[in-house]
Amino acid sequence: MDYYLAVDIGASSGRHILSYVEEGRIITKEIYRFANGALQRGGSLIWDVDYLFTEIKNGMRKCSELGMIPKTMGIDTWGVDYVLLDKDDNRIGDCISYRDTRTEGMDAEVLRIISEDELYSRTGIQKAIFNTIYQLMAMKKSSPSELQKACTFLMVPDYLNFLLTGIKKQEYTNATTTQLVDAGKKDWDHELIKRLGLPDKLFGALSMPGTEVGELTEDIAKSVGFSCKVILPATHDTGSAVMSIPSIHENVLFISSGTWSLMGCELSAPNCSKEARMANFTNEGGYNGRYRFLKNIMGLWMIQSVKKELEEGYDYPGKSPEDDFSFANLCKRAEREQIESVVDAKDSRFLNPRSMIKEIREACREKNMDVPSSPWELAKVIYKSLAVCYRDTAKEIEQITGRNFDCINIVGGGSNADFLNKLTAHITGKKVFAGPGEATAIGNIGAQLLYDNVFSDLGEFRKAVLISFEIKED
Repeated sequence: MDYYLAVDIGASSGRHILSYVEEGRIITKEIYRFANGALQRGGSLIWDVDYLFTEIKNGMRKCSELGMIPKTMGIDTWGVDYVLLDKDDNRIGDCISYRDTRTEGMDAEVLRIISEDELYSRTGIQKAIFNTIYQLMAMKKSSPSELQKACTFLMVPDYLNFLLTGIKKQEYTNATTTQLVDAGKKDWDHELIKRLGLPDKLFGALSMPGTEVGELTEDIAKSVGFSCKVILPATHDTGSAVMSIPSIHENVLFISSGTWSLMGCELSAPNCSKEARMANFTNEGGYNGRYRFLKNIMGLWMIQSVKKELEEGYDYPGKSPEDDFSFANLCKRAEREQIESVVDAKDSRFLNPRSMIKEIREACREKNMDVPSSPWELAKVIYKSLAVCYRDTAKEIEQITGRNFDCINIVGGGSNADFLNKLTAHITGKKVFAGPGEATAIGNIGAQLLYDNVFSDLGEFRKAVLISFEIKED
């Protein structure tokens, strides 16, 4: 039996999922899970990548304990964040989180060098203040000596792969989130990089999903109890999630629903038009040279933040010690509420507010809408706001691409939010398919299976996903 290991790390947790194929069906088993989250350190919001690497090895040891040794493994994470290495391959400083405030005002610095219109026409990437281009500009302004000392630039999964294998590869799909890749050429935009005054030597050859990184180093193999090949999936988690859309036709919109809601469609060529830029769509790299034409929507980050505040003791009328703040109960109770207020789920005010509850309430107050007071009303506002945003985004995609889409496939953890799925179907007027929930890990595994010739192409893999996992319909 050949096993394949997906290490899928998100902003709030990571998981190790082992997989094998039996009679054409993909079988998965979660063997390890660990917490993740950005930390305050030295005045910055950072990711503890040393901790993440330790947990990656801990999960790999579970494979040894179970006697299920993977033939290959792959790592995916979120986008835009990176590390720098010096000439001796030592990390320079911490891995700063995209939610850190250092990028404030950096869009103006970039626009002094290149216009927003030209930047989009070259890269096809939406303007988002947390993009790597603005992070590097912030570093150029505040820590120029560290930037000049750097000899290697690696996105987070590239760095974790380097720690496993000793081999440095820069993966394409994650690289596109930097806003420094030429959309048409699928390579770094070296002219742009030089114009920005960034060290061009940091940006080498890009590797496509399905590329072999290498074998585990001897030390790592000894530590975890086995050796295997490390393969590049679409290391940007949305790229992996979209790979596992269980559709056998092209007439489908997707929503990769998790901390963020990434809504869009797949294109064979980037759409870098003025209309796409004005609507703030992005052309992220996908598997097999495809493009994910999508929009970032704040997503379940809003309900995750509200849940955390409630669990930490936020007071509200009628509060009871018996109140259940699980996502399942918040979703269930929200369905009973009558409040119809909505907020703009794309608004940057919800990116990292001091209090998500207060921010939502204030946004409703500013629009003279009913202000939610109970947890269940807050949940209703969030879910309805997301569904309205999905409707508006679907209309924009159809207008910009000139295509009509009759269904939406929601993948990722948010596919389990039944009330949100029902609202989305009702408000958009489109058929909604929900699942698989572990889409990112499944897509990660899919790249490994395609590398190993278990499936002949992406279409065959997606058909296998369709028969292997539960897909709900609304």
